[in-house]
Amino acid sequence: MADASCVHIGAITTVRQAKRRECAECVKMHAQWVHLRTCQECGATLCCDSSPNHHATKHAAASGHPVVASSELGERWIYCYPDDAFAEY
Repeated sequence: MADASCVHIGAITTVRQAKRRECAECVKMHAQWVHLRTCQECGATLCCDSSPNHHATKHAAASGHPVVASSELGERWIYCYPDDAFAEY
C-alpha cells in the first residue's frame, strides 16, 4: 500500500477492520453517527466528520494516531489526517 507522498500510509501493511459496526464513543453518550472509521494504530472504530461528534478526528488529534480506514461496507480506502492523504486498497 505504498504511497510515496505519505509515510504514515506507506507504513500500513495490513488494514485493520472494524470489530463492531458502531461508534464506541457515540454509544456511550447515546448519540447518532453517519459513517464509521477505524484507527489503524489501535483499532478503535469511531464516527466520521459528517457525524455530529467527529470522534475519529478527535481521537487522531488526542492520540497522535494518524491513519483511519473507512469501516463502511464496500469502501476500501484509508486516510491520513496529518498529511491529508488518501489511498485505496
